[in-house]
Amino acid sequence: MLKHFQVPDDIAVRVDVDKLRYATEQVFMKCGVPESEAKLGADVLIFADESGIDTHGVSNMLRSYVAGYTSDALNATPEIKIIKETPSTATIDGDGGLGLMIAPKAMEIAIAKAKAVGTGVVAVRNSGHLGAAGYHAMMAAENDMIGWCMTAGGKSMVPTFGAEAQLGTNPIAFAAPGNNEPTFMFDAAMTSIAGNKIGLANRMGKGMSPGWVAEDDGTPDMEGGAVADFAANSMRMQLPLGSTRELGSHKGYGLGVMVDILCGQLSFAPGFGTLARTRRAHFVAAYSVDAFGDVDEFKENMDGMLKGLAATKPMPGEERVYYAGLPEHEVRIERRENGVPLHPEVVEWFRDICAEFEITFDLA
Repeated sequence: MLKHFQVPDDIAVRVDVDKLRYATEQVFMKCGVPESEAKLGADVLIFADESGIDTHGVSNMLRSYVAGYTSDALNATPEIKIIKETPSTATIDGDGGLGLMIAPKAMEIAIAKAKAVGTGVVAVRNSGHLGAAGYHAMMAAENDMIGWCMTAGGKSMVPTFGAEAQLGTNPIAFAAPGNNEPTFMFDAAMTSIAGNKIGLANRMGKGMSPGWVAEDDGTPDMEGGAVADFAANSMRMQLPLGSTRELGSHKGYGLGVMVDILCGQLSFAPGFGTLARTRRAHFVAAYSVDAFGDVDEFKENMDGMLKGLAATKPMPGEERVYYAGLPEHEVRIERRENGVPLHPEVVEWFRDICAEFEITFDLA
């Protein structure tokens, strides 16, 4: 993650991973979430925190989930229903539950189908935010499969040449296993930056860089410095990947529409263009490597490719070249040893919510 969004070392509060996980589980349970579901939701969040995906960890997301539960916008005890199913596909209604817990169950179904017939594809409607999409794609990679995860909902992305937001940030995650090398894991929004990075920037009093957001009339802000609103359900004016047509914004816009088709349209989520809860939708898929060829050979070949990418000669001023998933792997090692760096404001929020919910505060 760019230093623009990282908590400065001189103010960061390092919190033990296990303590952060436990506190997060307790907060979920105080919101009425069953213990097993609370542990699953915390696992998704802590995966993000450990991996340096701070946009989708506890600092940015947990308070919004608490607000969703306490306002009844989220169902703490959803009854997930399979609406339609074939040997390789399924459509699921999440009953208004949080996607942190629903998307892993959808991926478990996809993995089981891939084991049986080679591929598993599941579309989910009526489900809340699923956290870091990479978590769910990685579930397939851990089972010697290629994993996909996409999610759509909200109105954040301004279409190329548009003057109003029409799509969510609509991220795509993809994971493929190697043997000894860290798993390739790509997880990125189809906007110039992830929406939650606006929240991180706001917390640290930083503005937007050129090409990240649009002016009120849709004109791309190529000067930078704007302060974007990150209020809940706000209509943010985020630019697609590419920022302008000349730089390829039609590609990010087109990919964003593709994500909405696979998530929203394929799950038959109602009401495109609305902020309705039922419109939040996901798509997960698992492809069994074994259905295509020898798993060990595939993973050895992946190792060779990933090593080759990491061995690329770096440009002047840079020490090395990465591939998607390698930085997250290295950050996980460091944070499991030294703790997750949280902004003091986040620690104070935890202190307050623990007091409100009568949870022992043990983070700092």
